[in-house]
Amino acid sequence: QVQLVESGGGLVQAGGSLRLSCAASGLTFSSYAMGWFRQASGKEREFVARISRTSDSIYYADSVRVRFTISRDNAKNTVYLQMNSLKPEDTAVYYCAAAVPGSPWYYTDPRAMNYWGKGTLVTVSS
Repeated sequence: QVQLVESGGGLVQAGGSLRLSCAASGLTFSSYAMGWFRQASGKEREFVARISRTSDSIYYADSVRVRFTISRDNAKNTVYLQMNSLKPEDTAVYYCAAAVPGSPWYYTDPRAMNYWGKGTLVTVSS
């Protein structure tokens, strides 16, 4: 059974930092691209970042580029999202997701991901 468990969310002031982690089990982690999405209250789930199986390809949403960094440790079956210079508009539930290679959906589309975690809430106060 595939499990993705996010941690590291919380309340932070604007300008602060948080590091999210996602621990994966039940799958061959190094065979999956990994991504982070987020969903603010009343809004659709949106793409945040994606990292390829070997970390050689990394993509970011324009809204988080430069401020956020995605990384992974295949030995620990874990993907990370370092979030700096946080803004109130970054407030959302952040989801970790895993993608099987060869998806027909564009990488920013949530349908490109096959497995999802339950999410961790990030709240940025102004």
